[in-house]
Amino acid sequence: MKLGKATHLILVTGLLASAAPLVHATDEGSPYVSVGADYSSGKYGLATSTTIWDVPLSAGYKGDAWSFSVTLPYLHVSGPDNVIPGIGVVSNANPSGRGRGRGGTVVTTPTTTLSGTASGVGDLVTQATFHAVQNRDAGFGLDLTGRIKFGTASANKGLGTGKNDYTGAVDIYKTLGPAWTAFGGVAYTHLGSSTYIRLNNVWSANAGIDYAFDQGDSAGLYLFYQERAADTAYARREAMLYFNHKVTENWALRGYLLGGFSDGSPDYGAGMSARFSF
Repeated sequence: MKLGKATHLILVTGLLASAAPLVHATDEGSPYVSVGADYSSGKYGLATSTTIWDVPLSAGYKGDAWSFSVTLPYLHVSGPDNVIPGIGVVSNANPSGRGRGRGGTVVTTPTTTLSGTASGVGDLVTQATFHAVQNRDAGFGLDLTGRIKFGTASANKGLGTGKNDYTGAVDIYKTLGPAWTAFGGVAYTHLGSSTYIRLNNVWSANAGIDYAFDQGDSAGLYLFYQERAADTAYARREAMLYFNHKVTENWALRGYLLGGFSDGSPDYGAGMSARFSF
């Protein structure tokens, strides 16, 4: 059964609002800012590769009872105009095409696929997480997250769909001894459709394992799956190896390598970020 856009907005907004009365007055967290750089490349089932540079800027607050963040990226995309960042290959009927009339370049390949290069602001993402269960004795936790992606990226440049997405997610984690932690979760996302791009609502799932070398350094494996976002799209299957390093009490670094295992994901990617906590 499909739910209307208003229903999805009510569900996600309700999840965010439900956390507010449960926040403890003694919740002592810390605000933070971060900046990163991400690169990915893939053919997404097409003859021509698409490369994406993503420079996200984030600000947020991480507390004992709840956390929230706001992220705004800057994107540089080069490739077929029917590959949309975060979505993959779709049927894109937008007559503008990537880069056309926007200072980009347009190249017609032998397969007549329209390709181009474009840059600009990406989609603004806001997120709130309520840490509903935190049993430190059992080493078990459960988080409830609401996420809204605002369609601020240009649809004419092929940087996004131009529509909002709404996500509700449940994540759990369990420590396995002093160093290992297993984690996983499921999410449901209402993907906004436009006049030119028709999308389906999707389920996604993740799982992984984390190893803490000490209080400052950790590494892990993160696996991700998502249903195909459109009838012409492909499911996403990805694996990420990451490493976290705490430089000082305030500064932390994170790096990762990404591998895709379906035409819905990039073939490979890498990235790093720096985070400062106040």
